[in-house]
Amino acid sequence: MLSNLPEVPTGFVGRGSELAHLADALARDRMVTLTGPGGVGKSRLALHAADRARHDGRTVAWADLWQLRDDRLLVPVIADALDFADHTAATPLDTLSAWVGDRDLVLVLDSCEGLLNGCRALVTHLLEACPRLTVLTTSRERLGLADEHHVTVEPLPVATDAVRLLCERAAAAGTPLNGPEGLVTAARLCHALEGVPLAIELAAGHLAHRDIDQIERVLRARLDLHGARGFGPPHHRVLRTAIGWSHELCEPAERLLWARLSVFRGAVDAGTVVAVCGGGPLAPEEAVRALEGLERKSVVKRDGERHRMLDTVREYGRMWLDELGESAEALDRHAQYFRDRVRAADAAWFGPGQIHAYRWIHAAHADLCAALDHLLDTRPKAALDLGGRLGFFWSCCGHLREATDYLEDALSQCKEPGPTRIRALWALGVTLVLRGEAGRAHGLADVCRQEAERWEDTDGILRSAYLLGLTHLLGGRPLIAAHQIDQAFARVGGGTPDTASAVLCRLARVFALTGQGFLDQARDEAESLRRHSLARGEWWTRSYADYQLAVIALFEDRARDAVVHARSMLEGKRRIGDSFGLALGLDVLAAALAAQGAGEPAVAAYATGETYWSAVGHPQRGTPELGPVRVRYERTARSLLGDDRYDQVALESVVRGPDQVLGEILGQSAQGS
Repeated sequence: MLSNLPEVPTGFVGRGSELAHLADALARDRMVTLTGPGGVGKSRLALHAADRARHDGRTVAWADLWQLRDDRLLVPVIADALDFADHTAATPLDTLSAWVGDRDLVLVLDSCEGLLNGCRALVTHLLEACPRLTVLTTSRERLGLADEHHVTVEPLPVATDAVRLLCERAAAAGTPLNGPEGLVTAARLCHALEGVPLAIELAAGHLAHRDIDQIERVLRARLDLHGARGFGPPHHRVLRTAIGWSHELCEPAERLLWARLSVFRGAVDAGTVVAVCGGGPLAPEEAVRALEGLERKSVVKRDGERHRMLDTVREYGRMWLDELGESAEALDRHAQYFRDRVRAADAAWFGPGQIHAYRWIHAAHADLCAALDHLLDTRPKAALDLGGRLGFFWSCCGHLREATDYLEDALSQCKEPGPTRIRALWALGVTLVLRGEAGRAHGLADVCRQEAERWEDTDGILRSAYLLGLTHLLGGRPLIAAHQIDQAFARVGGGTPDTASAVLCRLARVFALTGQGFLDQARDEAESLRRHSLARGEWWTRSYADYQLAVIALFEDRARDAVVHARSMLEGKRRIGDSFGLALGLDVLAAALAAQGAGEPAVAAYATGETYWSAVGHPQRGTPELGPVRVRYERTARSLLGDDRYDQVALESVVRGPDQVLGEILGQSAQGS
């Protein structure tokens, strides 16, 4: 498990005593909560404290909870932050606890305020089950646990750090505050804004077009007015006034975009912003200019090529979206955009755009969940279509829990028969197989096949045959699996080699031939499938064809060929981000290296494979013929090194971490090939 933190931004001002206090607290207490009003800097303080813990040698994981609207995705989001792709049917919290185990880990849960009950239960469970876990949370109020170490995050000191922050942001905006008069005015402004960092940054964002005296006069007058009206606690009043003032100073196009941007849950690129938020007065060029303006004014934060809003700013935008009467339309546009993107990714799956599609779907996860939530409320059949197309992608991206839950919800809400439902049934079956629920998956595959035959749905017939074949292969029945595949091809007249469903069936048939011992035929079909995938620029099928060619080469004592194919499989699975596939590939590569006599690389591969198996929540799996191969060549590796050296190399590999070791192993394999 590697430390997983967002990029730590430069320009962090002050907070030296708070950071020192947090370092002591995280070393001593197992539950630490930072509280304070919106915009006071809780998240940034937590990020720097976590970064310091990482530099002190602790493993750190960061989970953004601001993207969640309820507890439904709480455990999956935290599992994702912990690099845990749960492939089990067990209780999610139990499997997550088992994955954390006794690791020395700092888990940061950012923005818990909307999920206090869920966070309270989850943290209680994890702390009881994981003896070396430390949890750091940020929230607008305490979780209320018995041993919670509570730290109130105060605004910056107005006479020192607040002025320094304003001056640094002003200089970055190209309008440095020079001379005593400018500094005096800056001090008065920071005093009026009570040192609230977000309010100061919003004020600084307007210095490019207004001088600081003007900003100070206007904001002070507004704050005096709101104070006279009893406009809430001082810090809340300051931030709300600063946000409202900043909103008023935005151009009309910027204000409209601010409102429309509030529909996004995650960070998005400019193209997505234009597609979802454009329309009416926001032509594409105008939307881009408005986005750049909001970034300059600190309303929008930039993470590389992607943009996102802070919670407090987004809440204000959502309020204005409601006032404009555009909320329903904006949510519809958002959901339709992400549905269209997934449909395009699905159509391009067997082609050169496959890797990009997997990476985009992983990056857009929060907004894809938002689209499914909205469609389940408004258009269940569209949700069924989106879930059915997402399920197979998510099965490789570590999101089996979400895929299963959303598909089950959509299937229960939309019972209309037809190809859309058939595809969703199939996708649910695939997720169940990967979670080890082959019996349920087999039942779904039968229903899927019957429905597909009734509708004469060629794609559904082939997909159901693939799913049935998969359940039989994992159950050690390769002959029946091959029969199911051959029957399906006969039913559809041979199928079309270039369709994704036909390719899946061809791959399953290769597995079945290997399982029956027909190695020559299996090798010929696997090589044909690999060539076809290579010509199409596609990696998922190619990687599993390589996997089969590696296994066949091991059966035929061709260790060198097995290493080449195992390495190629791992390269494909690494590009896709498929932990389950990486675990399988590392087992085969380890066996091939041991067969070559490369004992230490083999042990490193075995140990790293065990890490990946642990990261999907269960021990080694795969089709039954792989089991004896693992046992045989693990013994070979141990005999090559001896027990002591074997254990030492395995331990060193675990300490270095799976990503580093995987890169080293692939480099060694490339040299050996």
